[in-house]
Amino acid sequence: MSETVLVTGGAGFIGRAVIARLVDQGHRVRVLDALVEQVHGGSGWPAELTGMAECVAGDVRDPDAVERALDGIDSVIHLAAEVGVGQSMYEVERYTAVNELGSAILFEKLIGRPIRRVVTASSMSIYGEGLYRDADGNPVEDARRIAVRDQQREWNPLDDQGRPLIPVATPESKRPSLESIYALGKYVQERQTHIMAQAYGYEGVCLRLFNVYGPGQALSNPYTGVLAIFASRLMNGERPMIFEDGEQRRDFVHVDDVARAFCDALTVPGAAGHTLNIGSGTDRSVREIAETLATALGRAELSPEIVSKGRIGDIRHCFCDTRLAREIIGFEAQEDFGAGVQRLAQWVSEQRATDRVATARAELEARGLVS
Repeated sequence: MSETVLVTGGAGFIGRAVIARLVDQGHRVRVLDALVEQVHGGSGWPAELTGMAECVAGDVRDPDAVERALDGIDSVIHLAAEVGVGQSMYEVERYTAVNELGSAILFEKLIGRPIRRVVTASSMSIYGEGLYRDADGNPVEDARRIAVRDQQREWNPLDDQGRPLIPVATPESKRPSLESIYALGKYVQERQTHIMAQAYGYEGVCLRLFNVYGPGQALSNPYTGVLAIFASRLMNGERPMIFEDGEQRRDFVHVDDVARAFCDALTVPGAAGHTLNIGSGTDRSVREIAETLATALGRAELSPEIVSKGRIGDIRHCFCDTRLAREIIGFEAQEDFGAGVQRLAQWVSEQRATDRVATARAELEARGLVS
C-alpha cells in the first residue's frame, strides 16, 4: 500500500535512512525540518533528500508550518526532537519547547485529519537505569547509584546490603525512571502519541531507540551519538573521552536496522497501540566501543581517556530486550556490528569534523553537572 508520509525531522541522520527506505517501498515523502545549525552545520538540505522527497523548511513549533506540511498526508513518522541528555539539563526551555510543545502542536493539527498511523521516535533514556537482578535472582527496576562508598567511587548500583546488582536486558515493561529533561520529553511524546491516537481514531506506535550508529551522523555535534563523538575526536588526533570508568554497557544498533523498524512499524497491522524497543540485543562496554572504532580508523594508538567523573543524568547500564519487537513487527537487527563499524569508519575518513567535545564538557562542568 503506497501512502504519502510526512517525516518530521527527516533531514537528520535517522530521518534520511528512513526516507530512503520509504521511497524504495514506493511511498511519497514530505519532510518537515528546521535544519538546526547544531545538527546540520548551516549546510542546508542534504543533497540526497532533494531528489527523494518534498522538502519543507519549518519548525515543528510553528502551527502554520505544521498545518501546511500535513496537507494531503496519510501517515506520519515523527522524528523531530532536540537530542542530548547532557545539554537538556541546562537548555531546559529549548528541549521542552521542541520535544513537548512541538509534539503537542503536531498532534493538535492532526485533529480532524484522515491520518491512518503515527509512528513516534522515543528513546531508551526513559528507562533511566536498565533492569537488574540482585544476588538472589530478584528483578530490580529502581536501581540507584551512590557517588562514593568507603571513600571510593562506586559506579555500579548496589542492593540494600551493598552487593552489586547484575544488569540484564531491559524490556518495555520496566517502569520509566526519568533522569534527564531529554528523557522526560521523550516520555511525554510517547504518551501524547497514544492518548491522541486513541481519542481521535487513528493508530499510534512508539519506538524506543537504543544507541543508533552509522554513516551520516552529525560528527561536529558533541551531543549526538557516542560513536560519532568518538569519531570526531579520533579524526582530529584526540583520544576519545569517556566518563566514569568506561565499563558502562550499552546496546548499539545500526541506522539501517532502525530505518527498517520504522517502516515496518508504519505498515504492520498488529503494531498499532504498541511501544517497542529497537536495539541489537547485544551489549558492549563504552570502552570497547571506543577501542573498536579507533582500530577501524587506523588510530589504535589513541586509547580512550577515562575521565573518572560522572555526569548528572547519565545511567550505568541499559541494553535492549528485543523480544516484543520480534513478536509484534518481526524485527531483528541484521547488521553485523564489526562490519557496521568498518562502514562507519570508511565514511568518517571521508568527512571533516570539528571537535567540540571539550567545549561541551566545559559547559557541563560550569553548571555543576559533572562530579
